[in-house]
Amino acid sequence: MLLVDDDPASLRVATVAVATANGEVVAALAPAAAGAGRRADFAVIDIPDPRALALVERFVAAGVTVIATSGAGSVGLAVEAMRRGAVDFVLKPFTPDTFARRLRPRFAERPVPRDAPAPFTPETDAPDATFGGFVGGSGAMRAVYDQIARIAPSKAPVFVTGESGAGKELCAEALHARSPRARGPFVALNCGAIPRELMESEIFGHVRGAFTGAAEDRAGAAEAASGGTLFLDEIGEMELALQAKLLRFLQTGEFRRVGDTRARRADIRIVCATHRDPFAEVAAGRFRQDLFYRLHVLPIRLPPLRERGEDVILLAEAFLARFAAEEGRAFTRFAPEVLERFRAYGWPGNVRELQNVIRRSVVLDDGEAVTLDMLPPELTRTRGAATSAAAEADVEPFHVQERRIIESAIAAFGGNLARAAAALEISPSTIYRKRERWIADGVAA
Repeated sequence: MLLVDDDPASLRVATVAVATANGEVVAALAPAAAGAGRRADFAVIDIPDPRALALVERFVAAGVTVIATSGAGSVGLAVEAMRRGAVDFVLKPFTPDTFARRLRPRFAERPVPRDAPAPFTPETDAPDATFGGFVGGSGAMRAVYDQIARIAPSKAPVFVTGESGAGKELCAEALHARSPRARGPFVALNCGAIPRELMESEIFGHVRGAFTGAAEDRAGAAEAASGGTLFLDEIGEMELALQAKLLRFLQTGEFRRVGDTRARRADIRIVCATHRDPFAEVAAGRFRQDLFYRLHVLPIRLPPLRERGEDVILLAEAFLARFAAEEGRAFTRFAPEVLERFRAYGWPGNVRELQNVIRRSVVLDDGEAVTLDMLPPELTRTRGAATSAAAEADVEPFHVQERRIIESAIAAFGGNLARAAAALEISPSTIYRKRERWIADGVAA
């Protein structure tokens, strides 16, 4: 495996992912130093902008299997990379485990060592404390693992529900990896992070001149996912008119790019997700009933972290090991009082919040054990005597939790509001509005 990226942090994460997927890194270098003369069966090539697509073509022409990555978040860039020969496109930022899951099906296309793990079959891949990218052995999660194993071979749509941060995209990836489409593309689209006026183009593509700024023909996510899986996250954010077009696509397999008169076809499996109550959305008229019942064929509910018992400890230990390795820190364990606090805390942000808490501790502190003083205030806050039921139950106001979760996400992505919004499964405009209100409240105070 050859890694081509000018970001040292991304190279480190990709190196860990390749090892996790039982691969071997031949070299890791910057794009300027990458040449088609290097011998490698596989290459992971970062594409920060369209100019880097030429590198994909060079490697493909040399017989190298290319997996493209990018932090640009453009469906058009992904489609173009795959049109030029890349077999997959992975959006940054990614974790070693997430990237390893995308690499394994590619490695399986070439001869593997005798001692390599056997490919998945429903009979042999029994659910345990680690399943796909999930970590956890609670009864609630074992039920989810069993559902995924049973549902994955089907062609029917899957509807995933669960609170923000519970792992809905992870569930979609696990379904794809265990399906007959595993060697096809997996395309994820967050409907809550794309402006409504661009949503149809992102899903179905557009032709040149279809609208202001449409300078060339561009395929959408449906075409990019043909032969594989299309994951529509936060599908409840899709406007009703586009829901009608999606319904027709699901019924006929045909669609039209924006501004085009020619019908096209795409063979995809749909997995969709929302953190809202879909039945309430249908009842309120915000989600088409006919589309809902077309999609809600195989439902999966992901339990919140507070319902998963000791899984919080297993997850915390896994995150600590990963982030300590990525950041080059010496952390190996948690102090006993930290583990007790983790068990007692409600985790409104679910697994994503736990991940952010541990990453922050690893980055900002030093030592072998994570102690209470390294945790953020919301986990260590002690309350004085209070008479209200909320105080007695140790419940903090929703607006406090909301602001903490949003600011934590923004910090985790280095101040990039668009990426933070995508991770939180909300619109970037929502973050802008809330921050403006927080600032105004602060001035007023």
